[in-house]
Amino acid sequence: MRREVVLVCMALLLVIAGCTQQVEQGAGVGAAPAGAEANAQTPEKESPVLVLATTTSTYNSGLLDVLNAEFQKKYGVTVEVHAVGTGAALRMGRDGEVDVVLVHARTKEDKFLEEGWGINRRNVMYNDFVLVGPADDPAGVRGMSNVTEAFRKIAEARARFISRGDGSGTHTKELAIWQLAGVTPGGEWYEETGQGMGNTLRIASEKQAYTLTDRGTFLAYRGKLELEIMVEGPVRGGDPLLANPYAVIAVNPKKYPERNYELAMLYIGFLTSPEGQRLIESYKKNGEQLFYPDALVDRENYNQYLPVTIHGLYNEEGEPYTGITLPPKG
Repeated sequence: MRREVVLVCMALLLVIAGCTQQVEQGAGVGAAPAGAEANAQTPEKESPVLVLATTTSTYNSGLLDVLNAEFQKKYGVTVEVHAVGTGAALRMGRDGEVDVVLVHARTKEDKFLEEGWGINRRNVMYNDFVLVGPADDPAGVRGMSNVTEAFRKIAEARARFISRGDGSGTHTKELAIWQLAGVTPGGEWYEETGQGMGNTLRIASEKQAYTLTDRGTFLAYRGKLELEIMVEGPVRGGDPLLANPYAVIAVNPKKYPERNYELAMLYIGFLTSPEGQRLIESYKKNGEQLFYPDALVDRENYNQYLPVTIHGLYNEEGEPYTGITLPPKG
């Protein structure tokens, strides 16, 4: 009798072991598990990735974090940001390394469009450049209304000037002003950092030097700097030459079909939408507005889409004109 009981117990143990093995094997080959534990093991679907190259000013100012956070939340898209300056951003677009660029150097943007690397350019926002320098103002340029004359005085005084020297939109503007001033900068008084705007401002502050900066980055960093605005841009009624418009451009999918053109256009649509423009308008540092929306206008700006060098200039009615007139901002 005892022997029969032992045999029955052994048989039951073998059955239980076999069932357990089947359950474990079944879970490994796609059997439908139930319960919270099984749901936790289900891999999450990866969100699509938009690759953006942009100027450092949008990043250093903090605006890009605000815009991208809302875009990612709204559309379930991850934005991979390369904040490298306008020149490098356009090179990345030309090399097919990104889907979209957000930049601020119209002459370089026009070349990018002319060569077919980018399409669907849209104005997004603007602010301005300002000339900043040490409080003692060794070149005596404080309050001047003409930035070209201010640059000329800095060169004549051989006052220290710190340049980004990185091919960025800010550097491009600086070089254009030196050219207008008839000055080829160089020597001990002129130093190139090869770095972004934030680091260049810190170096200028440490060395008590002048530098050209976009207003947004300066306002974002001002509390950490011993620099003051010497020459204003047009936002505060200063020199119109210091206008600083920003645009967004999709990388041409015919050049790089592997790039995500659909996401690029979704991003362009978001930045230029009423929602995106409100975020830009409401973004402030220490109570001051850093950027001004430029996409929602009463009249269409026909000069924004294609390079001016190809299509010429259009008036507000969309008709070509040839008068000696500066193109609209952007």
